[in-house]
Amino acid sequence: MTHNTDRNFSLFERARAVIPGGVNSPVRAFKAVGGTPRFIGRAQGAYMWDANGTRYIDYIGSWGPMILGHGHPAVLEAVQKAAVDGLSFGAPTEREVELAEAILELMPSMDMVRLVSSGTEAGMSAIRLARGATGRSKILKFEGCYHGHADALLVKAGSGLATFGNATSAGVPPEVVQHTLVLEYNNVVQLEEAFALHGRDLACLMMEPIAGNMNFVRASTEFTRRCRELCTEYGALLVYDEVMTGFRVALGGAQSVYAQQIPGFAPDITVMGKVIGGGMPLAAFGGRREVMEQLAPLGAVYQAGTLSGNPVATACGLATLHEIRKPGFYEALASSTRALVSGLEAAAADEGVPFCADSEGGMFGFFLLPELPQNYAEVMRTDGQRFNRLFHGLLERGVYLAPALYEAGFVSAAHTQDDIAATVAAAREVFKTL
Repeated sequence: MTHNTDRNFSLFERARAVIPGGVNSPVRAFKAVGGTPRFIGRAQGAYMWDANGTRYIDYIGSWGPMILGHGHPAVLEAVQKAAVDGLSFGAPTEREVELAEAILELMPSMDMVRLVSSGTEAGMSAIRLARGATGRSKILKFEGCYHGHADALLVKAGSGLATFGNATSAGVPPEVVQHTLVLEYNNVVQLEEAFALHGRDLACLMMEPIAGNMNFVRASTEFTRRCRELCTEYGALLVYDEVMTGFRVALGGAQSVYAQQIPGFAPDITVMGKVIGGGMPLAAFGGRREVMEQLAPLGAVYQAGTLSGNPVATACGLATLHEIRKPGFYEALASSTRALVSGLEAAAADEGVPFCADSEGGMFGFFLLPELPQNYAEVMRTDGQRFNRLFHGLLERGVYLAPALYEAGFVSAAHTQDDIAATVAAAREVFKTL
């Protein structure tokens, strides 16, 4: 298709004239992989159609929320009814109470929850709450974990354990990140040394149980155990970022997976998003009652949001949670995801392409490496140019993966065995060219 007839290209040209980079979120620009981004016109089930009418099997799922697939009838009905009743009130509604109750029932580590509109908002609010509840300023995070674009979290590792991080974005003053310590993910020795140096000054440790912005890197059981133990020992709060994993890897989130391996395991604060909104802007953070009661209007930690608990978004989220609670839902979802991952591994092995993959529930990731990486430095060893060829080869064959080497993928309940088989067959063709 020439540029004259490619609506994706013409739309991108228009967009670049009025939107920085032509996109409203950077990874959509295809800058990492090259080429023209696809402008999506509609979606249904496991598929999306671009502005040219080309169909793709969708493994982005709006970056995770569309666990039921696009356009699920029960979700659409709930959203349409809510929209008729009113788009926003700026006042309490019964539905936000119902959604809060539903989340708390499924996440036993949380006694109370506050609804917000985005994962970034939830993450920054959780940090402010942790600082207010402990009276401490310093926070600890891990390189390669993403918790939204709040200033204090846009940080890369410093030069050593005694030094704090350096900003990774222009517009973030050094003094804003001077209290953020960045460590290597899955490094227990470094974690213990950091707590010995800074533990009494740490308000919180913030971590992703599965780092989805390193593609898919899961925290080891021992690393997770030590994070919990050290936070308890030094009086820091363990903030678990389940924006990506919450209700995506299991009905009780990743924390329920780790609780099976670590008796009594629970975070102090949990950050959630994506699936709880069913595809609409909605996120949340919650935790133990004594911590959450530090929030205004009960406590001195201020947090507010005009559209928090939006009545249409809460309707979408409630309908989604209702569907995923049905018996057998996660067993079927995990089975489909494992079939995809094992099929890709077999196809790559047959063609002699270095490849490894992992999955949990409906979330997966893969690397063009002989074995799974454990941290950001190991992830960076993967062959970016080869990944770009794989991405475009699959896109040309109607398979839409994340247009970046470092992003996890998502399978929905709408993906069929035929969709998985078609994806593996397309990958096999592309592997032959790598």
